[in-house]
Amino acid sequence: MSTITVIPDSAAASACMYRARAGDREAIGPTVGDAVNGVTDQVNGPQETTLIIVQPMKPDRFFNAEQIRRLKDLMAKWRAALNGGNTLPPEEQAELDDLVRAELDGMIERTKALGEPTKP
Repeated sequence: MSTITVIPDSAAASACMYRARAGDREAIGPTVGDAVNGVTDQVNGPQETTLIIVQPMKPDRFFNAEQIRRLKDLMAKWRAALNGGNTLPPEEQAELDDLVRAELDGMIERTKALGEPTKP
């Protein structure tokens, strides 16, 4: 099964865009469907089973408001550096990598929590 993660990418342009990731593949589009199609096109179409997770980037117990703010800040710096033919300083790149991993871990935990029984 392949897993595609979709997150809003407000720093990509003035209008809301979506970033889809599947493994090391990534695509951006004006809609969730466009972003997902961009990723599946890179891997020669959807696999037999595809799980798509859309994260609205709202703070929760798995990824808090400060982490979201810092991730957005670093992503904006990363895009600006990339557009200028540069890279982030190593310490900022490491922090960005850590935050991306933390959000992915949060997404996994968030998904697991969906299957938990609700408490009255």
